[in-house]
Amino acid sequence: MRLIGCALILAAAMTCHGEEGATEEAAAEAQAVEEVPLPMPANVFEAQVELHRRGFSCGSIDGVPGAQTAGALRAFQRSAGLRPTGLLDTRTREALRMATVALKEHEVSPVDLGGLEPVPKTWLEKSERERLGYATVLEALGERYHANPKILQQLNPDVDWAGMLPGAVLTVPAADEVVVAGEPAEIVIGLSERELEVLDAGGRVIAHFPVSIAKMAEKRPVGELHVTVVIPNPDYTFNPAVFPESAEARSLGRKLILPPGPNNPVGLAWVGLDRPGYGMHGTPEPEQVGRTESHGCFRLANWDAVTLLRLVRVGMKVVVVP
Repeated sequence: MRLIGCALILAAAMTCHGEEGATEEAAAEAQAVEEVPLPMPANVFEAQVELHRRGFSCGSIDGVPGAQTAGALRAFQRSAGLRPTGLLDTRTREALRMATVALKEHEVSPVDLGGLEPVPKTWLEKSERERLGYATVLEALGERYHANPKILQQLNPDVDWAGMLPGAVLTVPAADEVVVAGEPAEIVIGLSERELEVLDAGGRVIAHFPVSIAKMAEKRPVGELHVTVVIPNPDYTFNPAVFPESAEARSLGRKLILPPGPNNPVGLAWVGLDRPGYGMHGTPEPEQVGRTESHGCFRLANWDAVTLLRLVRVGMKVVVVP
Protein backbone atom coordinates (compact mmCIF):
# COMPACT_ATOMS: atom_id res chain seq x y z
CA MET A 1 0.00 0.00 0.00
CA ARG A 2 2.85 2.35 0.89
CA LEU A 3 4.55 1.74 -2.47
CA ILE A 4 1.29 2.40 -4.27
CA GLY A 5 0.83 5.62 -2.27
CA CYS A 6 4.33 6.82 -3.19
CA ALA A 7 3.71 6.00 -6.82
CA LEU A 8 0.47 7.96 -6.79
CA ILE A 9 2.15 10.97 -5.19
CA LEU A 10 4.99 10.83 -7.74
CA ALA A 11 2.51 10.56 -10.60
CA ALA A 12 0.53 13.48 -9.24
CA ALA A 13 3.68 15.54 -8.92
CA MET A 14 4.69 14.73 -12.46
CA THR A 15 1.18 15.58 -13.69
CA CYS A 16 1.17 18.89 -11.84
CA HIS A 17 4.61 19.69 -13.18
CA GLY A 18 3.43 18.83 -16.70
CA GLU A 19 0.33 20.97 -16.32
CA GLU A 20 2.39 23.82 -14.91
CA GLY A 21 4.81 23.59 -17.82
CA ALA A 22 1.97 23.45 -20.32
CA THR A 23 0.31 26.44 -18.65
CA GLU A 24 3.52 28.45 -18.76
CA GLU A 25 4.04 27.51 -22.40
CA ALA A 26 0.47 28.50 -23.29
CA ALA A 27 0.87 31.80 -21.46
CA ALA A 28 4.09 32.50 -23.34
CA GLU A 29 2.38 31.73 -26.65
CA ALA A 30 -0.59 33.94 -25.74
CA GLN A 31 1.75 36.78 -24.81
CA ALA A 32 3.58 36.38 -28.10
CA VAL A 33 0.28 36.54 -29.97
CA GLU A 34 -0.77 39.64 -28.03
CA GLU A 35 2.49 41.37 -28.89
CA VAL A 36 1.92 41.03 -32.65
CA PRO A 37 0.59 44.46 -33.67
CA LEU A 38 -2.69 44.70 -35.52
CA PRO A 39 -2.30 45.73 -39.16
CA MET A 40 -2.58 49.37 -40.15
CA PRO A 41 -4.80 50.40 -43.09
CA ALA A 42 -2.71 49.91 -46.22
CA ASN A 43 -4.67 52.34 -48.39
CA VAL A 44 -7.62 54.75 -48.51
CA PHE A 45 -10.15 51.96 -49.00
CA GLU A 46 -9.05 50.11 -45.86
CA ALA A 47 -8.98 53.37 -43.90
CA GLN A 48 -12.53 54.17 -45.03
CA VAL A 49 -13.73 50.75 -43.87
CA GLU A 50 -12.09 51.10 -40.45
CA LEU A 51 -13.38 54.66 -40.03
CA HIS A 52 -16.92 53.49 -40.77
CA ARG A 53 -16.62 50.64 -38.28
CA ARG A 54 -15.73 53.18 -35.60
CA GLY A 55 -18.57 55.58 -36.47
CA PHE A 56 -16.58 58.07 -38.57
CA SER A 57 -18.40 57.98 -41.89
CA CYS A 58 -16.88 58.98 -45.22
CA GLY A 59 -20.27 58.78 -46.92
CA SER A 60 -20.13 55.96 -49.46
CA ILE A 61 -17.01 53.80 -49.28
CA ASP A 62 -15.32 54.14 -52.67
CA GLY A 63 -11.55 53.97 -52.12
CA VAL A 64 -11.14 57.57 -53.30
CA PRO A 65 -9.45 60.22 -51.08
CA GLY A 66 -12.16 62.88 -51.45
CA ALA A 67 -13.46 65.71 -49.27
CA GLN A 68 -15.74 63.51 -47.15
CA THR A 69 -12.92 61.08 -46.40
CA ALA A 70 -10.73 64.02 -45.37
CA GLY A 71 -13.53 65.25 -43.11
CA ALA A 72 -13.87 61.84 -41.45
CA LEU A 73 -10.11 61.66 -40.98
CA ARG A 74 -10.02 65.11 -39.37
CA ALA A 75 -12.81 64.14 -36.98
CA PHE A 76 -11.07 60.89 -36.07
CA GLN A 77 -7.75 62.69 -35.62
CA ARG A 78 -9.33 65.20 -33.23
CA SER A 79 -10.96 62.36 -31.33
CA ALA A 80 -7.63 60.53 -31.07
CA GLY A 81 -5.67 63.63 -30.01
CA LEU A 82 -3.82 63.90 -33.32
CA ARG A 83 -3.25 66.94 -35.50
CA PRO A 84 -6.37 67.24 -37.71
CA THR A 85 -4.75 67.25 -41.14
CA GLY A 86 -7.34 65.15 -42.95
CA LEU A 87 -4.47 63.10 -44.35
CA LEU A 88 -3.85 59.38 -43.92
CA ASP A 89 -0.42 59.88 -42.39
CA THR A 90 1.59 57.36 -40.40
CA ARG A 91 0.32 58.43 -36.96
CA THR A 92 -3.28 58.22 -38.16
CA ARG A 93 -2.69 54.78 -39.66
CA GLU A 94 -1.18 53.71 -36.33
CA ALA A 95 -4.32 54.88 -34.51
CA LEU A 96 -6.55 53.11 -37.05
CA ARG A 97 -5.11 49.62 -36.60
CA MET A 98 -7.63 47.05 -37.82
CA ALA A 99 -8.88 44.20 -35.65
CA THR A 100 -10.33 42.44 -38.72
CA VAL A 101 -9.69 42.53 -42.45
CA ALA A 102 -11.37 45.13 -44.66
CA LEU A 103 -13.09 42.67 -47.01
CA LYS A 104 -15.41 39.74 -46.45
CA GLU A 105 -17.72 37.48 -48.41
CA HIS A 106 -21.47 37.82 -48.72
CA GLU A 107 -23.57 34.95 -50.01
CA VAL A 108 -26.65 36.25 -51.79
CA SER A 109 -29.85 34.89 -50.24
CA PRO A 110 -33.46 34.77 -51.41
CA VAL A 111 -34.14 37.52 -48.85
CA ASP A 112 -31.63 39.79 -50.62
CA LEU A 113 -33.50 39.30 -53.88
CA GLY A 114 -37.03 39.40 -52.51
CA GLY A 115 -39.15 42.53 -52.81
CA LEU A 116 -36.94 44.27 -55.35
CA GLU A 117 -38.95 46.51 -57.65
CA PRO A 118 -38.46 49.81 -59.50
CA VAL A 119 -39.20 52.94 -57.48
CA PRO A 120 -42.24 54.81 -58.87
CA LYS A 121 -41.55 58.13 -60.56
CA THR A 122 -44.47 60.15 -59.22
CA TRP A 123 -45.49 61.14 -55.70
CA LEU A 124 -48.94 59.67 -56.20
CA GLU A 125 -47.60 56.30 -57.36
CA LYS A 126 -45.21 56.21 -54.41
CA SER A 127 -48.09 56.82 -52.00
CA GLU A 128 -49.92 53.81 -53.44
CA ARG A 129 -47.14 51.34 -52.58
CA GLU A 130 -47.06 49.33 -49.35
CA ARG A 131 -43.32 49.90 -49.02
CA LEU A 132 -40.66 51.84 -50.91
CA GLY A 133 -37.99 49.15 -50.94
CA TYR A 134 -34.80 48.68 -52.89
CA ALA A 135 -34.90 48.65 -56.66
CA THR A 136 -31.86 46.40 -57.23
CA VAL A 137 -29.65 44.01 -55.29
CA LEU A 138 -26.72 46.33 -56.05
CA GLU A 139 -28.51 49.16 -54.26
CA ALA A 140 -29.50 46.91 -51.35
CA LEU A 141 -26.00 45.54 -50.73
CA GLY A 142 -24.43 48.95 -51.29
CA GLU A 143 -26.48 50.32 -48.40
CA ARG A 144 -25.90 47.29 -46.21
CA TYR A 145 -22.12 47.58 -46.56
CA HIS A 146 -21.93 51.40 -46.80
CA ALA A 147 -20.48 51.04 -50.29
CA ASN A 148 -20.69 53.03 -53.47
CA PRO A 149 -22.20 50.72 -56.12
CA LYS A 150 -19.13 51.33 -58.28
CA ILE A 151 -16.76 49.85 -55.69
CA LEU A 152 -18.97 46.75 -55.39
CA GLN A 153 -18.79 46.34 -59.15
CA GLN A 154 -15.01 46.77 -59.07
CA LEU A 155 -14.66 44.19 -56.31
CA ASN A 156 -16.82 41.73 -58.27
CA PRO A 157 -15.95 42.33 -61.94
CA ASP A 158 -17.42 39.07 -63.25
CA VAL A 159 -20.79 39.33 -61.51
CA ASP A 160 -23.99 39.72 -63.50
CA TRP A 161 -25.82 42.07 -61.16
CA ALA A 162 -28.99 42.15 -63.25
CA GLY A 163 -29.17 38.34 -63.34
CA MET A 164 -28.16 37.71 -59.72
CA LEU A 165 -29.20 34.35 -58.26
CA PRO A 166 -29.26 33.02 -54.68
CA GLY A 167 -25.98 31.41 -53.70
CA ALA A 168 -23.74 33.88 -55.52
CA VAL A 169 -20.73 34.79 -53.36
CA LEU A 170 -19.65 38.43 -53.44
CA THR A 171 -16.70 40.34 -52.03
CA VAL A 172 -17.88 43.32 -49.95
CA PRO A 173 -16.43 45.90 -47.53
CA ALA A 174 -16.59 44.61 -43.95
CA ALA A 175 -18.22 47.82 -42.74
CA ASP A 176 -21.71 46.72 -41.80
CA GLU A 177 -21.10 46.63 -38.03
CA VAL A 178 -20.56 50.05 -36.44
CA VAL A 179 -19.32 50.33 -32.85
CA VAL A 180 -19.16 53.85 -31.42
CA ALA A 181 -16.77 54.23 -28.48
CA GLY A 182 -18.18 56.66 -25.94
CA GLU A 183 -21.39 57.94 -24.40
CA PRO A 184 -23.22 60.46 -26.61
CA ALA A 185 -24.09 63.78 -24.96
CA GLU A 186 -24.84 66.28 -27.73
CA ILE A 187 -24.79 66.84 -31.49
CA VAL A 188 -23.02 69.61 -33.39
CA ILE A 189 -23.84 70.33 -37.05
CA GLY A 190 -21.39 72.45 -39.02
CA LEU A 191 -23.12 74.12 -41.95
CA SER A 192 -19.98 75.25 -43.77
CA GLU A 193 -18.39 71.81 -43.42
CA ARG A 194 -21.68 69.97 -44.03
CA GLU A 195 -20.85 67.63 -41.18
CA LEU A 196 -22.74 66.26 -38.19
CA GLU A 197 -20.76 65.17 -35.16
CA VAL A 198 -21.78 63.43 -31.95
CA LEU A 199 -19.83 64.51 -28.86
CA ASP A 200 -19.43 62.97 -25.43
CA ALA A 201 -19.82 64.97 -22.22
CA GLY A 202 -16.19 66.07 -22.43
CA GLY A 203 -16.60 67.46 -25.94
CA ARG A 204 -14.74 64.64 -27.69
CA VAL A 205 -16.01 63.57 -31.10
CA ILE A 206 -17.28 59.98 -30.96
CA ALA A 207 -19.13 59.85 -34.30
CA HIS A 208 -19.06 61.84 -37.53
CA PHE A 209 -21.35 61.91 -40.58
CA PRO A 210 -21.54 63.98 -43.78
CA VAL A 211 -24.87 65.80 -44.21
CA SER A 212 -26.79 67.77 -46.79
CA ILE A 213 -28.19 71.12 -45.64
CA ALA A 214 -30.92 73.48 -46.83
CA LYS A 215 -30.43 75.13 -50.20
CA MET A 216 -31.82 78.45 -48.97
CA ALA A 217 -29.74 80.12 -46.24
CA GLU A 218 -32.83 81.40 -44.41
CA LYS A 219 -33.93 77.79 -43.89
CA ARG A 220 -30.72 76.84 -42.08
CA PRO A 221 -31.54 77.01 -38.35
CA VAL A 222 -28.40 78.31 -36.61
CA GLY A 223 -28.40 77.95 -32.83
CA GLU A 224 -29.53 75.45 -30.23
CA LEU A 225 -32.22 72.88 -30.98
CA HIS A 226 -33.37 69.72 -29.21
CA VAL A 227 -34.46 66.25 -30.28
CA THR A 228 -38.22 65.77 -29.89
CA VAL A 229 -38.86 62.38 -31.50
CA VAL A 230 -36.89 59.35 -32.75
CA ILE A 231 -38.58 57.17 -35.39
CA PRO A 232 -37.12 54.13 -37.21
CA ASN A 233 -38.65 53.24 -40.59
CA PRO A 234 -40.82 56.36 -40.79
CA ASP A 235 -43.50 57.10 -43.31
CA TYR A 236 -43.42 60.50 -45.01
CA THR A 237 -46.06 63.18 -45.35
CA PHE A 238 -45.76 64.74 -48.78
CA ASN A 239 -46.80 68.39 -48.60
CA PRO A 240 -47.03 69.96 -52.07
CA ALA A 241 -46.36 73.40 -50.57
CA VAL A 242 -42.78 72.30 -49.80
CA PHE A 243 -42.15 71.43 -53.47
CA PRO A 244 -43.20 74.50 -55.48
CA GLU A 245 -40.73 73.49 -58.19
CA SER A 246 -42.68 70.26 -58.85
CA ALA A 247 -45.39 70.41 -61.52
CA GLU A 248 -46.99 67.31 -60.01
CA ALA A 249 -47.08 68.91 -56.56
CA ARG A 250 -48.77 71.99 -57.97
CA SER A 251 -51.38 69.90 -59.78
CA LEU A 252 -52.07 67.55 -56.84
CA GLY A 253 -52.90 70.27 -54.38
CA ARG A 254 -53.18 67.81 -51.46
CA LYS A 255 -51.00 65.98 -49.00
CA LEU A 256 -50.04 62.32 -49.44
CA ILE A 257 -48.66 59.70 -47.04
CA LEU A 258 -45.73 57.77 -48.49
CA PRO A 259 -44.97 54.35 -46.95
CA PRO A 260 -41.74 53.45 -45.13
CA GLY A 261 -38.66 52.02 -46.81
CA PRO A 262 -35.13 52.93 -47.87
CA ASN A 263 -36.48 54.81 -50.91
CA ASN A 264 -38.85 56.87 -48.80
CA PRO A 265 -37.76 60.58 -49.02
CA VAL A 266 -36.55 60.48 -45.39
CA GLY A 267 -35.06 57.00 -45.69
CA LEU A 268 -34.81 54.60 -42.77
CA ALA A 269 -34.74 57.04 -39.85
CA TRP A 270 -36.27 60.31 -38.67
CA VAL A 271 -34.98 62.35 -35.73
CA GLY A 272 -37.36 65.27 -35.23
CA LEU A 273 -36.22 68.63 -33.84
CA ASP A 274 -38.04 71.32 -31.87
CA ARG A 275 -38.55 73.47 -34.93
CA PRO A 276 -41.63 72.52 -36.95
CA GLY A 277 -40.80 70.45 -40.02
CA TYR A 278 -37.10 70.12 -39.20
CA GLY A 279 -35.21 66.93 -38.52
CA MET A 280 -32.24 64.69 -39.26
CA HIS A 281 -33.04 61.78 -41.55
CA GLY A 282 -31.92 59.28 -44.17
CA THR A 283 -32.15 59.51 -47.94
CA PRO A 284 -32.70 57.26 -50.97
CA GLU A 285 -29.63 58.84 -52.63
CA PRO A 286 -26.62 58.30 -50.35
CA GLU A 287 -24.06 59.27 -53.00
CA GLN A 288 -25.58 62.77 -53.11
CA VAL A 289 -25.25 63.50 -49.38
CA GLY A 290 -23.19 66.62 -48.80
CA ARG A 291 -23.22 67.40 -52.50
CA THR A 292 -26.85 68.36 -53.12
CA GLU A 293 -29.06 70.52 -50.92
CA SER A 294 -32.34 69.88 -49.10
CA HIS A 295 -35.51 71.86 -48.46
CA GLY A 296 -34.41 72.46 -44.87
CA CYS A 297 -33.65 69.22 -43.02
CA PHE A 298 -30.30 67.57 -42.38
CA ARG A 299 -29.96 64.59 -44.70
CA LEU A 300 -27.65 61.61 -44.08
CA ALA A 301 -26.97 58.33 -45.86
CA ASN A 302 -29.41 55.71 -44.60
CA TRP A 303 -26.71 53.70 -42.82
CA ASP A 304 -25.50 56.84 -41.02
CA ALA A 305 -29.05 57.85 -40.09
CA VAL A 306 -29.61 54.39 -38.58
CA THR A 307 -26.39 54.70 -36.55
CA LEU A 308 -27.41 58.19 -35.42
CA LEU A 309 -30.77 56.79 -34.34
CA ARG A 310 -28.97 54.55 -31.82
CA LEU A 311 -27.03 57.49 -30.38
CA VAL A 312 -29.72 60.12 -29.86
CA ARG A 313 -32.43 60.48 -27.24
CA VAL A 314 -35.39 62.79 -26.82
CA GLY A 315 -34.21 66.04 -25.25
CA MET A 316 -30.64 65.79 -26.57
CA LYS A 317 -29.11 69.14 -27.50
CA VAL A 318 -28.34 69.82 -31.15
CA VAL A 319 -26.17 72.86 -31.86
CA VAL A 320 -26.09 74.19 -35.43
CA VAL A 321 -23.10 76.41 -36.20
CA PRO A 322 -22.45 78.45 -39.38
